[in-house]
Amino acid sequence: MSDVDLAVRESGPPVSGAQGVAPPEPDESVKGSVRTNIILFLITVLSVFFAGAGYDGALPAEPALVPILKALPHGYKFAVPLLLILLVHEFGHYIAARLHHVQASLPYFIPAPMLNPFGTMGAVISMQSRIRSRSALLDIGAAGPLAGLVVAIPVIIVGLAMSKVEVLSGPYDQEGQSLLYALLKRLVLGPIPDGSDVLMSSTAFAGWTGLFVTALNLIPVGQLDGGHIAYALVGAGYNRIATFVHGGLLLVFAYNLWIFVWPAYRAGETLDVAFSNSTFYVVWFVLLALMRWRAGVNHPPFDDGVTLSGPRKLVAVLCLVLFVLLFMPTPWASYG
Repeated sequence: MSDVDLAVRESGPPVSGAQGVAPPEPDESVKGSVRTNIILFLITVLSVFFAGAGYDGALPAEPALVPILKALPHGYKFAVPLLLILLVHEFGHYIAARLHHVQASLPYFIPAPMLNPFGTMGAVISMQSRIRSRSALLDIGAAGPLAGLVVAIPVIIVGLAMSKVEVLSGPYDQEGQSLLYALLKRLVLGPIPDGSDVLMSSTAFAGWTGLFVTALNLIPVGQLDGGHIAYALVGAGYNRIATFVHGGLLLVFAYNLWIFVWPAYRAGETLDVAFSNSTFYVVWFVLLALMRWRAGVNHPPFDDGVTLSGPRKLVAVLCLVLFVLLFMPTPWASYG
């Protein structure tokens, strides 16, 4: 799921100064059409409820409009917490931008009915005035992921408490494992026996999705949240880090080929499922390459002459540590 929620389209030169927060001139194009924001959000709500109803097995076997509409409310256990996570994430960015007098649109949600298990591709916020200080760049970049996690972590704790631990047998799907997710499973459900795992409730799946989305956004590449945070922390040297991390996604792809495709090939099995389990990060590599090509390979340069304060440096380091704790080497895999 791509949640590139801080799509910065900047114009005008950087502004030097201790704070650099002089309010820019009003821009009607940034205000956009609130009607468009509302329509996209309402479509996304329907799409996410549809995904939730499917996860709970409430959708009719035969596609028909009236039965589908009747089934949608059954998706609330997934849809409500996921939409809340995404909304808090987006408005974390929006409020931080407004506090720093950076012109920002309301979030444009991207519905994805039947295209992925989440019902949405996330959201984007358009900014057409340049972020004017490192402090502002850090605050705007970090506000979304941190705000979203404030909701996602309680959601997944509650969802795991509603889940069951079952023996893995027959064909099954395995959600991605991260260090933080594994720790939360251990804290909520206790030690999980070998050959077993949690069968996520709809609410746990929503919380897991929030963790997954946050991990993707915290990748320190390009115009992702992690890119803004890393640039605010280290300056222009970040561009070398971003190139290294971007290329590292291909190593993760190679790792998944090794653990899925190679064993299937040696066993003489068909390779379609094995490749499906392996390809997420090569697709994400290409998407990030397109983003970097479109917005510029390097982060837009600026130097306001002011380094981050101690507390802000701690926030930046915390975000990068969270990326490590949230990263899932294999986001989703099918077995059997």
